Amino acid sequence: MSSVDSIVDMVKTGASKRIIIMTGAGTSTDAGIPDFRSPRTGLYANLKKFNLPYPEAIFSMDFFRKNPKPFYVLAKELYPGQYTPTLSHFFVKLLAQKGLLLRHYTQNIDCLERVAGIDHELIVEAHGSFHTAHCIGRKCRKEHSSDWVKGQIHADKTPRCTECSALVKPDITFFGESLPSRFFELTAEDFGECDLLIVMGTSLQVRPFASLVDEVKPSVPRLLVNRMRVGESRIPGMGLDFDGRYSGPLHRDALLLGDCDEACALLADRLGWKSELMGLREEFISNQHLGRN
Repeated sequence: MSSVDSIVDMVKTGASKRIIIMTGAGTSTDAGIPDFRSPRTGLYANLKKFNLPYPEAIFSMDFFRKNPKPFYVLAKELYPGQYTPTLSHFFVKLLAQKGLLLRHYTQNIDCLERVAGIDHELIVEAHGSFHTAHCIGRKCRKEHSSDWVKGQIHADKTPRCTECSALVKPDITFFGESLPSRFFELTAEDFGECDLLIVMGTSLQVRPFASLVDEVKPSVPRLLVNRMRVGESRIPGMGLDFDGRYSGPLHRDALLLGDCDEACALLADRLGWKSELMGLREEFISNQHLGRN
């Protein structure tokens, strides 16, 4: 297995300077946002109050068209502006400030990357986000401002298009919808240029996002930061290979088990960046408090 120390050395020496970060819900749980699949605390495990036919129905277009209320109730709880970015988000921002971040790909819909101040051009929200919203009318598709939709939802109103009266949905990718075109356009460019891939806080169960780990060149080191081992190879050339079953002499995958924020603090410490990382978070919190006064 490639070691965390060897990956840190690559960043320190400038051998890795086109880093791609892939993140899932585990980077936002320390902000108070539940992940999706944890057995007792995950989002899907706590949807009984909506009386859904199955948990994933809340993100089904067919179900949404028939009964949008459960999604809007959930959206009210998750809407950006209620949560503070985590240390993991500020670690990604620090990489960006140092000119080392090629791109940040996230499955999360919470916009905390944007809230943390990461340049939106560096972010690919693979499953969409609350940042934009559109009418779902097949002939209309009018864009509506995020602030307007948020106001409607927080007033417990059903957002309806100002042109055709169809439902208005934040641009979150539901089951049955295509991923944003930006995802496909940039993955085709980015992963061939990447020289270090860091994957944080994701189950690597949902494709095509999960398959991105296979898109970097065979020589590129890959680091998984997660509470458990995920995404492991079952056949050669697909998935992560921590134990070297298929990699032969080229053993490039490293594993850092644990909480994402703790892992990012550890990485920053080994890179000599810990004070800068903590400073970013403190500055954000200070500005947040000033804005409320």
